[in-house]
Amino acid sequence: MPAWLTALDRYFPIRYLVMLCCGAMALGGVIGWWALRLDPWIALVGIAGLGIGLRDLRQPQRSVLRNYPVIGHLRYLLEFIRPEIRQYFIESDNEAAPFSRQQRSLVYQRAKGDPDKRPFGTQLDVHQQGFEWLNHSLAPTTLATHDFRVTIGAGRAQPYSASVFNISAMSFGALSANAILALNGGAKQGGFMHDTGEGSISAHHRTHGGDLVWEIGSGYFGCRDDAGRFSEEKFVANATDPQVRLIEVKLSQGAKPGHGGVLPGPKVTIEIAQTRGVPVGVDCVSPAAHSAFSTPVELLQFLDRLRTLSGGKPVGFKLCIGHPWEWFAICKAMLATGLRPDFIVVDGGEGGTGAAPLEFTDHVGAPLQEGLLLVHNTLVGLNLRQHIRLGASGKIVSAFDIARAMALGADYCNSARGFMFALGCIQAQHCHTGQCPTGVATQDPGRQRALVVPDKIERVRRFHENTLHALKELVQAAGLRHPGEITAGHIVRRVSNDQVRLLRNQLCFVRPGELLAAERGECDWPHQVYEIYWPLAQAGCFAPTDPSDTALTVRELAT
Repeated sequence: MPAWLTALDRYFPIRYLVMLCCGAMALGGVIGWWALRLDPWIALVGIAGLGIGLRDLRQPQRSVLRNYPVIGHLRYLLEFIRPEIRQYFIESDNEAAPFSRQQRSLVYQRAKGDPDKRPFGTQLDVHQQGFEWLNHSLAPTTLATHDFRVTIGAGRAQPYSASVFNISAMSFGALSANAILALNGGAKQGGFMHDTGEGSISAHHRTHGGDLVWEIGSGYFGCRDDAGRFSEEKFVANATDPQVRLIEVKLSQGAKPGHGGVLPGPKVTIEIAQTRGVPVGVDCVSPAAHSAFSTPVELLQFLDRLRTLSGGKPVGFKLCIGHPWEWFAICKAMLATGLRPDFIVVDGGEGGTGAAPLEFTDHVGAPLQEGLLLVHNTLVGLNLRQHIRLGASGKIVSAFDIARAMALGADYCNSARGFMFALGCIQAQHCHTGQCPTGVATQDPGRQRALVVPDKIERVRRFHENTLHALKELVQAAGLRHPGEITAGHIVRRVSNDQVRLLRNQLCFVRPGELLAAERGECDWPHQVYEIYWPLAQAGCFAPTDPSDTALTVRELAT
């Protein structure tokens, strides 16, 4: 866009131009009709357009219309004829990325409470390699509720009964104040968790009182001193708040694992500065690495310290799997110290809401399947799995996505972009520009007012409820009592045109205690990833004992 147009848009948003033209047409038409006795149709059209624009600015249901009065109706007109245009000229509902139109429509329908059924059979190619389905039972069960729960931190002073479907980490600053208000209000009404993201706990997180997972990143926002180091005093002030139910230390995230971040000074508003505990107008830096610990043992000691300071609340960490020996080093530290996290969230390299360099988005970090399977198998093989809950995050929006993650070892799932769709996100992918058309990912007061909080609270609640209701139906169809009973023996994958396999037979699954037995020489290693990389890991350091022996990738090995 030319510089002069950008400057004009700063002082008078061009998106209001059509409504202004309608007003000018109405004024000119009235003058022409009154003074020159011209045909009044110009005045009538202008008055109608101006009336529509004013109504668009005030209506609470559609964010696009509140930000783009009058002209925003063009989107709905094009959307109305879109199926026919796509059918004859463009693409199917399953080709768009990162999320297909079918996936987005499913979220929209469930969030609005509209029918989400599909007629005339699947649009997917059931003979395509990689197609998966859930085996059903001829003796289905009948369940009384879809409110599936899992206890995190059993045996701790303040354990938490969590829903199996929750809001993943999205910070205030990345999301608008209205988006945070709506997400937390929906979490409160629906009884599920809302992860704060590393931007800490804002006033908007506290307004409705929904259960919070306080994520602490390398910038220690909300619990840092003036030098950016961890502050016990500030941590205690937030961590002991009854609204905070879990403490999560972010080691890495799927959107940009191994990459820090900078919020430029001009974007650090008074509100964001107060939330994060940083100076107003100064670059807000999230380093790539933590300063509170530097070894696996120190990481576990830090987690234990946070648990004590918070009064016994469950404490864990989130990571996207990279070098396998680093994950094994954490496990060896667990065995050596007896210290364990209460939960681990595995974030998939599929990315998320955070903006990142294209190379990181496309080519850094293990995808969810490989990362989750490696973490689950390792804990099983070390007899630690029963003590640690596993969360999964990475393109999870449907009940089948949840079921599949649980088949790979997850206890519960988190979704970020799914709940953004529930807020009205249209996948415009302007999240990093501040020009979100629906007011979800922006700090522009004019844009975020388009997101009407009471309406979106209901949408967030309904999306969660209707997704879990669909999960309940899948669990019943499989003849089970809880989604935690879904295993890799329930999911089938097509591996070629004429061959299918259970995930249990397609992927490697480790038996309880098998890694301990292999280390003692009592059996073979269950997979090359353990045979090669387990000896390289050391509890006292993230670096491998032999850095040159790193030929195999996580993706090659985990499958």
